[in-house]
Amino acid sequence: MAVFKLVLLRHGESLWNDENRFTGWVDVPLTDKGRQEARRAAALLRENGLEFDAACTSVLTRAIHTLWIVLDELQLQWLPEEKNWRLNERHYGALQGLNKAETAERMGQALVQTWRKSYDVPPPAIHSTADPFSGYDARYAGLAAGEFPGGESLKMTAERLLSYWQQSLVPRIRRGERLLVIAHRNSIRALVRHLSHLSDQEVMDVQIPTGIPLVYEFDENMAVERRYFLDKDVSLIAH
Repeated sequence: MAVFKLVLLRHGESLWNDENRFTGWVDVPLTDKGRQEARRAAALLRENGLEFDAACTSVLTRAIHTLWIVLDELQLQWLPEEKNWRLNERHYGALQGLNKAETAERMGQALVQTWRKSYDVPPPAIHSTADPFSGYDARYAGLAAGEFPGGESLKMTAERLLSYWQQSLVPRIRRGERLLVIAHRNSIRALVRHLSHLSDQEVMDVQIPTGIPLVYEFDENMAVERRYFLDKDVSLIAH
């Protein structure tokens, strides 16, 4: 019988999701659809009787606003919140802001697919003078030298995400805290790879839809007993 639960939620649709752009660490807002997805996520959590002691998000607005909508819908506005950059989306480097289809047409489908679909191949690094560069943003003022990425592979995303998982989230879950973690497609995929012991190739087929809560249940040793979306029509692994 499960002892601990963790709920993971990808933020609702953002403006650049809708425009098919590489978003990464660029701060873009939710769309109307994204806000509605956040409200539906709250309804699913309520219908399934899930309760929380605290919530964690990235420092990106689309995740924070998703959390606020969920908490408002659940009347949990008082719930303690923690924001951490290690939950941020994968940093897409020089690709940030570019349309995915147009970039594939200009640079070649095979090259862009390598950046998007390979576990350990990062995109071209962004330069500090580029418009989408966020390195001077106050929310990253506490990062040590070399921590701010110029571009990340999924492997690099996993490395910084898993340090937060081990150092912060695991101890809290072991203490019995019921956590809601709102993050991004690739930061959640990185955690799913770790929790479900997926290979480098298997994780590239993992689907993390916007606005659908993903529940992990653990035994007393933090071994996974079950994983499931709260929408029965959604599958974790693409076939």
